[in-house]
Amino acid sequence: MPGLVIVGAQWGDEGKGKVTDLLAEQADVVIRFQGGNNAGHTIIRDGETFKFHLIPSGILHSDKLCVIGNGVVIDPKVLLGELDELRRRRIDVSGLRISANAHLIMPYHVMLDTAGEAKLGKLSIGTTRRGIGPSYADKASRLGIRVQDLLDEKILRKKIMAAMEPKRPALRQFEKEPALDLHAMTEEYGAYGHRLEPYIADTAHLCWDALDSGQTVILEGAQGTLLDLDHGTYPFVTSSNPVAGAACVGAGVGPADIDEVWGVAKAYATRVGAGPFPTELEDETGRMLLERGHEFGTTTGRERRCGWLDLVALRYAVRLNRMTALAITKLDVLAGLDPLRVAIRYRSSEGAALNEFPYHQSILRSAEAEYREFPGFDGEIGECRNEADLPPQARDYLNFISEFVGVPIRLVGVGPDREQVVWMGERPALKAA
Repeated sequence: MPGLVIVGAQWGDEGKGKVTDLLAEQADVVIRFQGGNNAGHTIIRDGETFKFHLIPSGILHSDKLCVIGNGVVIDPKVLLGELDELRRRRIDVSGLRISANAHLIMPYHVMLDTAGEAKLGKLSIGTTRRGIGPSYADKASRLGIRVQDLLDEKILRKKIMAAMEPKRPALRQFEKEPALDLHAMTEEYGAYGHRLEPYIADTAHLCWDALDSGQTVILEGAQGTLLDLDHGTYPFVTSSNPVAGAACVGAGVGPADIDEVWGVAKAYATRVGAGPFPTELEDETGRMLLERGHEFGTTTGRERRCGWLDLVALRYAVRLNRMTALAITKLDVLAGLDPLRVAIRYRSSEGAALNEFPYHQSILRSAEAEYREFPGFDGEIGECRNEADLPPQARDYLNFISEFVGVPIRLVGVGPDREQVVWMGERPALKAA
């Protein structure tokens, strides 16, 4: 099984970093294929917490090649800060490679992002204001600046001038900002290029070589399916495609290179920012999920909206990604709650039963979830390591999820530490035969 894609099956923040870190033990290459530093992966290992925004989760394995693919947008200052922090903590970063074709986030992207959200007011999308959307917009407009441009000062200066020219009216309020000075920006980003040059490579070719030689490659997504630019709850979505199909584009590999797709979902649901959320709990139970699950954004620190698990949306994500397996995280957060609920259909404002995820945003925004109830389970489950160790009520809950969405659950998270997992059945062997 050389090619394995890991994607978020909800609105992001599902625990993909932990799952990727676990599976990376058996992989040779881990490649991040989309998004930017609007994403955050948290891994707790031996009581030590690591938070990543751009660097793939596999970096904690010194013998793995960790790749930032062409589909990612990179703020070089953030990336260098992550590298410096990892070195300070004595983590080997020599295995990092950065696609020369990845696009850059520039200072004007961050300013435009912030100004755009402020202008929308109550209608704001709820972005992280990190410049992600404007950077992808420049990429589509063919005004983007790529990693390879950092290595040629003349090209870099010309591209910055070309990119800023059509933005001058929008940037007028920032005209006195020192960060927008052309000479200063060229020098600053050129210096970033000198520091990043040892890591810059033709990363698509690296992946081809690994796949063609039978090595295992994990393609790691950011955010989640329901935030997909095309298939998510538009316009309350991210600026890229976090679905499995985008892994090919964002890494430079072909569809036939993908052998399995694993989706990661929490045992309940969370969402950051604005947008529809049919199972949201704005009561004591929702507050309990937030506090017990430590539901605060890795990137922004914002409180996450919490609710019951939405199986209508999860089944939609399973089909859209053609998932072959699920990993369910944070089951331990539900301990002591009775009853447990999962959404099995929606009811429209006109009373119609909706068994499928609605394509029309007005229908989804007004839809109410209808639930199936399950008995809760008591006690701490953080020490469980086998399926038989889990309380029968927890097993029934997981079995229903699997049967409803139509794919097996292979992994269950029962605590924040990377070792607090239950493998459902035998632990998979990812290495190609």
